Amino acid sequence: MIKLMVGLGNPGAEYEDTRHNAGFWWIDGLARGLKVSLQPDKAYHGLVARVNGAPGASGPVWLLQPMTYMNLSGKSVAALARFFKIAPEEILAIHDELDLPPGEMKFKKGGGDGGHNGLRDMRAQLGSGDFWRLRLGIGHPGHKAEVAGYVLRKPPLAERQAVEDCIEKSYAAVELMLRGEMDKALAKIHAKPPRPKPPKPQPPVDTPTS
Repeated sequence: MIKLMVGLGNPGAEYEDTRHNAGFWWIDGLARGLKVSLQPDKAYHGLVARVNGAPGASGPVWLLQPMTYMNLSGKSVAALARFFKIAPEEILAIHDELDLPPGEMKFKKGGGDGGHNGLRDMRAQLGSGDFWRLRLGIGHPGHKAEVAGYVLRKPPLAERQAVEDCIEKSYAAVELMLRGEMDKALAKIHAKPPRPKPPKPQPPVDTPTS
């Protein structure tokens, strides 16, 4: 079951609406839904909220936004996880994903970092990559050399809305994650919208004969 939810991003107003901060957007929305506020905590190098009585949870749940900048995200995550004895498999990292288009997301456990510096540092600091990831698609600029600038720019409104729609949809799986029903959470997140039914054929109209 998930006990710590970490949104990856960069602190500061200049980064707030950039693609790399999709994980922060997710945590902000969940905090609003759970009616908690994130507060700075120097011990954990980030903004933290403790959620008591979250639906599905058997104990406290932690929301975290590292304030270390993306490349040192693991410093914040490991500090909180070690203090509260939270195992890597009880952690969910929410992050932007270049290899998925805006409007798509994937939920998985473990794996590599895919070149994502936040995931890389989490893996290094935790000593394990065996944490869960919610990958929010932001699309790819097409050339590797353009990636750094691309993730630090604001997406067009339509792309931002596509990401926000994914975020909203994913919240339906949070209670399942907190219960530890990870297969059900995975199915919920990856469920495709139902295909529209074809229109019913109209009965033929009688035409008068002369």
